[in-house]
Amino acid sequence: MTTEARHLAQFNIARIRYPFDDLRMREFVENVNRVHRLADKIEGFVWRLQDESGHAMNMRVYNDPTILPNLTVWESVEALERFVWQTLHRRFFARREEWFAPIKTTLVLWWIPAGHRPDMAEGVARLDHLISHGPSDHAFGRQQLPDAKLWKTARSNQPEYVA
Repeated sequence: MTTEARHLAQFNIARIRYPFDDLRMREFVENVNRVHRLADKIEGFVWRLQDESGHAMNMRVYNDPTILPNLTVWESVEALERFVWQTLHRRFFARREEWFAPIKTTLVLWWIPAGHRPDMAEGVARLDHLISHGPSDHAFGRQQLPDAKLWKTARSNQPEYVA
């Protein structure tokens, strides 16, 4: 019996509170590329959707210019968790309420064959499926990941929005 290698895709959205050129967004905007460079180097990172700017903040999703998309692929739950909770990313995640307005469901995860690169449409479809139908093998949240130990610890102190 052969087992196909799988990676973990994650798509999340965030609604900015202010335009990018507003001083209240400055620290976030000035550090986006820094955080992405860190992700690019971390063990277990596979790929992220980006345009010529080096990020996806200029890409439109849900036909709403205030919603920022983020689509990444990771070798494992542990690799994604390590990036989110044990790097500089954690500092910005902790301050997300300064920059982003709450959205009820912002994150979806799904397993993909190693080598697959999901596009924005796939990420949106998975998030919409999760919102409409709840968690399943097709689209799920952090709660459905038994190996998500760091999230379980950190989630007890933080609301569920913006990954």
